[in-house]
Amino acid sequence: MFDHVTIRVTDRTRSELFYDSVLRALGVDQSYRLGTYSEWQDFSLTEADGANRPTRRLHLAFLSPSREQVDEFWRAGTERGYASDGEPGPRPQYGGKYYGAFLLDPDGNSTEAVHHGSPRRGGIIDHLWIRVGDLAAARRFYETIAPYAGLRLRDEQPNRVQFAGATGSFSLVPGTRTENLHLAFPADDDADVERFHQAAIEIGSQSHGPPGERPQYHPGYYAAYVLDPDGNNVEVVNHHRA
Repeated sequence: MFDHVTIRVTDRTRSELFYDSVLRALGVDQSYRLGTYSEWQDFSLTEADGANRPTRRLHLAFLSPSREQVDEFWRAGTERGYASDGEPGPRPQYGGKYYGAFLLDPDGNSTEAVHHGSPRRGGIIDHLWIRVGDLAAARRFYETIAPYAGLRLRDEQPNRVQFAGATGSFSLVPGTRTENLHLAFPADDDADVERFHQAAIEIGSQSHGPPGERPQYHPGYYAAYVLDPDGNNVEVVNHHRA
């Protein structure tokens, strides 16, 4: 579902230590550490600066291969002094096989390890919960870009709207807004990148970067960027990879 999800952090060294510790418990090693960001498959972090504040009020869940590794995720965090946001255990309100544990990262975002018996392909992120100021406006935005970002509206309730891809999901919930989040969705055609950008602009979204190649990421990286109604940076990218 996600090409990548990037958060901004107050202290890169401290946040990298947190995520490296808890993700290692899930069998996930760091993929890259470059000058500006650290990456674990489809999740990455970069340091906040004067123009880009830290990500706040995000819920980010990683898929665990087993219940035992959910337990280890929570232990790895709490033994290093990070705050628990919910002890390991079943969460039947989310599903009969749902077993999760929750920690707060150094910037106070809620992170979770979850095991529910479903495979995750192409990444480690299982789901996000994103708080929005206007649920109807956020729903309209993501429903507009859905055809070009590989998304579908999977569930809609009075206080939650959920979009899903082939695997993975994100939910929009009303509340104090999630801030400074970057979401990128994959495309297989440059035309979808262009249609995504045009469709978002036509409903009044602000462009954050028109369609074009970004060779600073790698040759053939073709992407466009818009801001969602809460100011989060949304991208659709075609990597031109075989």
